[in-house]
Amino acid sequence: QGQLVESGGGSVQGGGSLRLSCTASGVFRCMAWFRQVPGKEREGIASVDETSAVYSDFADSTKGRFTISRDYAENRVYLQINTLRPEDTAIYYCAAHKWWCQSYWLKTPSDFPYWGQGTQVTVSS
Repeated sequence: QGQLVESGGGSVQGGGSLRLSCTASGVFRCMAWFRQVPGKEREGIASVDETSAVYSDFADSTKGRFTISRDYAENRVYLQINTLRPEDTAIYYCAAHKWWCQSYWLKTPSDFPYWGQGTQVTVSS
């Protein structure tokens, strides 16, 4: 069917950078990143598909600091996060769909049928 495995999370000081990876087993046209803070809804960050369409739902606090990219040869999607802030602390999830990305999917996590287990990112001030 398909499996997603995230890696790259950790504890970093504010101002640092992380690159999260998600390795997929299976064929997915659309791959995306979400994040979730306990007690809050899962928040869509960005998605990318085989047509190179990139959708993002960056809040003002994340614009210019988050970049999604994809390596089709390795079947991976990455999320580069620069200038990390304490408010970026969350569990970051990879999601995938077998169809091409739809922009509104970032606001409707339930539209993604495939999810990774999540990777924790903790940013200290």
